[in-house]
Amino acid sequence: MENMKVRDLMIPTEKFPRISCSATFYEALMALESAQKKYLSGESEQRILLVEDEEGKVMGKLSPIDLLRGLETNYNRMDTQKILSRFGLDYIWKSMQEDYQLWGNPFEDLCRKAGGLRIKNFIKSPPEGQRVSVDDTLVKCFHLFVMNRHDALVVLRGDEIVGLLIFSDVYKRAAEIMKECVIEPPGP
Repeated sequence: MENMKVRDLMIPTEKFPRISCSATFYEALMALESAQKKYLSGESEQRILLVEDEEGKVMGKLSPIDLLRGLETNYNRMDTQKILSRFGLDYIWKSMQEDYQLWGNPFEDLCRKAGGLRIKNFIKSPPEGQRVSVDDTLVKCFHLFVMNRHDALVVLRGDEIVGLLIFSDVYKRAAEIMKECVIEPPGP
């Protein structure tokens, strides 16, 4: 498995449902729900929704978390809890939630907020810890999956998103290889 490359297990972007970055919040909500239903019914192999720009180029993926984050715009003004945790500064997170009034009135203006949003207002390019090259080894991907806890990594060829590497697919392949090993039980 050390010699396997991302391209060996990635799923090309053509296999995923897509939505335009110009779509509204409500359209995105309905598209995510539809993708989930089609996946569960076996009608579709994928439930991850890719976002494409005006030229049809994939610019990222959309999840339910992204939708909720889009409703609370103050997240864009601050660093994440993950960065604080990395440096042992968890106690600051609570203070930041209060200072930025994150989810201060979570459902009071939900429909109003959602009505004016378009995906392009809140979707972000995948961060470096979620991007890999088609030529990267799976060893690098294991590290990114474990350290960043992503369910999928965005696969690039140059600057173009060409696919996704899904954690469950990588785990399945690793498990197959591990099952082939003869493991001796520890001695007394």
